[in-house]
Amino acid sequence: MRKTRAKKRITEPDPKFNDPLVTRFVNGMMYDGKKSLSLKIFYDAIDIVDRKIEDQEGIEVWRLAMNNVMPAVEVKARRVGGATFQIPMEVPQKRKIAVGMKWMINFARKRNEKSMAERLASEIIAASKNEGASVKKKEDTHKMAEANKAFAHFRA
Repeated sequence: MRKTRAKKRITEPDPKFNDPLVTRFVNGMMYDGKKSLSLKIFYDAIDIVDRKIEDQEGIEVWRLAMNNVMPAVEVKARRVGGATFQIPMEVPQKRKIAVGMKWMINFARKRNEKSMAERLASEIIAASKNEGASVKKKEDTHKMAEANKAFAHFRA
């Protein structure tokens, strides 16, 4: 690479929970720069989770769900001698978080509840119980890596 690496921007913590991870999640959910709408959806979803699960706080349930969704290993395509192999690789911490958030948001959008807040709340609750589409995606990714374990020696 000729150019220097871009400096990492520090994300400001969100106003309610004072957590930069929440800000990253909200930024991932945002459309057309409408951050206030995205924040409202997230906070409403956390309130719904609070109402549905009495014994834990909504934000703690969300953190547990995030941990359940983040993948540990994934496969990357690598060409070796004209053939393309799926090589299992460990996922760096920053990518784990980013991929987990992306999966949770995308699968929440695909649910069929009425509002986005309800969809997100349902996905958070399902993921916290190790159920739901986002957790299934993580398990499928892990299975794929396990199946291609024989090609691990091609790792760069």
